[in-house]
Amino acid sequence: MATGNFFKHWPTMLLGVVVAAILLVAVFSYQLNQTESAVVTTFGRPVAVTEPGLHFRWPFPFQKIHKFDHRIRCFEGGAGKLEETMTSDGQNILVGIYVNFRISDVKQFFATLENLTKAEDQLNSWMRGFKNAAFGQYKFSQVVNTDPKLMKLNEIQEKIRGDLAARCKGFGLEVVSVGINTINVPKAISENVFDRMIQERQSVAARFLSEGNSRAEKIRIEADGRKAILLADAEAQAKEIRASGDAEAAKYYAVFKENPELAEFLRKLDSLRQIMKGKTTLVLDTNVAPFDLFKPGAEVLKPVVAK
Repeated sequence: MATGNFFKHWPTMLLGVVVAAILLVAVFSYQLNQTESAVVTTFGRPVAVTEPGLHFRWPFPFQKIHKFDHRIRCFEGGAGKLEETMTSDGQNILVGIYVNFRISDVKQFFATLENLTKAEDQLNSWMRGFKNAAFGQYKFSQVVNTDPKLMKLNEIQEKIRGDLAARCKGFGLEVVSVGINTINVPKAISENVFDRMIQERQSVAARFLSEGNSRAEKIRIEADGRKAILLADAEAQAKEIRASGDAEAAKYYAVFKENPELAEFLRKLDSLRQIMKGKTTLVLDTNVAPFDLFKPGAEVLKPVVAK
């Protein structure tokens, strides 16, 4: 009869054994993923475990498991993360930074900071201190400027990262990088900043205008010089041509001097050619030169060839 009852209830019993085994495994073991590390405390004494997989443990209160994710985390700071920071020349700016960090030594991290909440609170305080110290070593023009060559933001970021990494080294934290995500100018001084930027641009424009005027004046002087040279050359050539013409004319004047009547006759003919280029009807007084040539009985002089 007892044997019959056993076979009758064996599925229930088997299920109970399976459930009990699962509970035992859950109580006496824990599992770590590829991205996790753990600190196992035995009566408060910590032991680091970094290998992923299934591990044996004693149940609470003998042992307690503290798991930590060792992937890179991005932290932008807590309350007041965007606050005023003073530059070396006494200008206030609003700066916000972020830090990429990871847990590099889980045992050391657990012993000094215990958990991620306390770690970020401490990290926030360090970030504010090193940020103010770094920006306090640079001028406003090295932080906010229209010329990228004058800005030192990369240098400031690297300085904050170096100081923060050195501070976190004894706490099991590794600072991977530090970045600046916000830079603003307080409203109280923004107008002064814009006025100064406008003055700087106006100064640059005035310098360019002065250089342009100087170059234009230089070009005008050079052009006037070339003009004077060309005019002098042209005047010299004109004098040469005029002298040559005067020499040629002197030859003809010498011929006319030998025979004044011939010269007078030729001048009269030239005058008639100019007056009577086309068809012309004239009523003239033949007693007036050069129209006296039309007077009956007027003598026609023959040209005399100079000997």
